[in-house]
Amino acid sequence: MICRCEEVTEEEIVRAIREGARTVSEVKRRTRAGMGMCQGKICSRLIASIILRETNLRPEEVFDLTKRPPVRPIPLGYQEEG
Repeated sequence: MICRCEEVTEEEIVRAIREGARTVSEVKRRTRAGMGMCQGKICSRLIASIILRETNLRPEEVFDLTKRPPVRPIPLGYQEEG
């Protein structure tokens, strides 16, 4: 298990790479790895290392994630209207 949040295995990541994914973002789009609670903080480096192992790419070509904050604050609590 590489991405525990989304339950993505190494086998799924390798399959995505063999199907053409060449960056962490491309693997994320194909497998959902990195889209869970941790937002890739735990698994993105593991994904990058698998891509490097499976391809002849350089690290700067593989690790392309950009951090994006929410567009606007989202309240987490329940509020009654009225």
